[in-house]
Amino acid sequence: MPASKLSRMFSMPLVIPIFIPHEGCPHQCLFCNQGAISGHTAPLVSGAEVGATIRSWLERTRPENRTEVQVAFYGGNFTGLPVSRQTELLTAVQPFLRQGRVHEIRLSTRPDAIDGERLDLLVRHRVSTIELGVQSCDDQVLRRSGRGHTVADTVVASRLIKERGLRLGVQLMPGLPGENFRSLRQTMATVIRLGPDFVRIYPTLVLRGSGLERLYHQGGYRPLGLGRAVAWAAYLKKRFDDQGIGVVRMGLQPSDGLERSLVAGPYHPAFGELVKARMMLHQTRRALVGVSGEKPVTLMIAARDQSVFRGMGSANLTRLRQLGLLDRFALRTDPTQPRQTLRILEGERL
Repeated sequence: MPASKLSRMFSMPLVIPIFIPHEGCPHQCLFCNQGAISGHTAPLVSGAEVGATIRSWLERTRPENRTEVQVAFYGGNFTGLPVSRQTELLTAVQPFLRQGRVHEIRLSTRPDAIDGERLDLLVRHRVSTIELGVQSCDDQVLRRSGRGHTVADTVVASRLIKERGLRLGVQLMPGLPGENFRSLRQTMATVIRLGPDFVRIYPTLVLRGSGLERLYHQGGYRPLGLGRAVAWAAYLKKRFDDQGIGVVRMGLQPSDGLERSLVAGPYHPAFGELVKARMMLHQTRRALVGVSGEKPVTLMIAARDQSVFRGMGSANLTRLRQLGLLDRFALRTDPTQPRQTLRILEGERL
């Protein structure tokens, strides 16, 4: 699918976040410290507080930024909550949906917490998007991470969600214990077969207070280095893009809580930009293969991709210079060029 179509499909709405850290989770996964990940460790949010949060966000945003508004429940295993608790939280959003001030509800949950009855409840309350914490599609990796669900659970849950006409999101965590590039490719192939609407990629981090921290200090786990994490994420993103599956986030949202809790792992506050820069470098190298050094060709990119083209600290330009390619092109920008794409102007040399 062309990048321009992907950008239209996944334009950013106004997202009103409601944090329910670790609520409804029957397992303490090896990697988990939800307070650090979400930056929230407050007491349980009530239905009244959900309504107040929505009103506050709507009041402080300009009308032109409210053309698409989502309420998103983050952090917990939403469908693992008691029905009364799910109903309390979802009911609080309904007045805003009826008034047209909120347009969608999004939530995240586990693959083994999806069935027909749970989905019926969500559909009645106008939930439109469900994100599954898939993490891996390798049963051995899931067992070693203490996930408590299987790949088969993911396959069934994905099918049920799509049969209800809901949008399906998949969250992946490259670098979990026992994962190698072969199992990463297996995960990628399985996710493509599931056909989600979008994917999030969160490389595994070692957080203080998690079981993974103990394993790390005992020498039983080695996290991905930043370079390998970027390479793996770029590999996934390229293949998902090719299948028309949007990658809407790469790397956890930076926060003070996350950075204080970080013990080890491939964290970078601009992880997604590192991935995009690596992909742009690969595109540039491929485009320049076979181009003679007699006269530079013209490379065209989107105006907003200039920093991605250069790379963090101009690392891409440095690498192109090392490869003897920096003098083979002149760079121009085009406001109509799709983001994350590059082309050589046919027959034009400077």
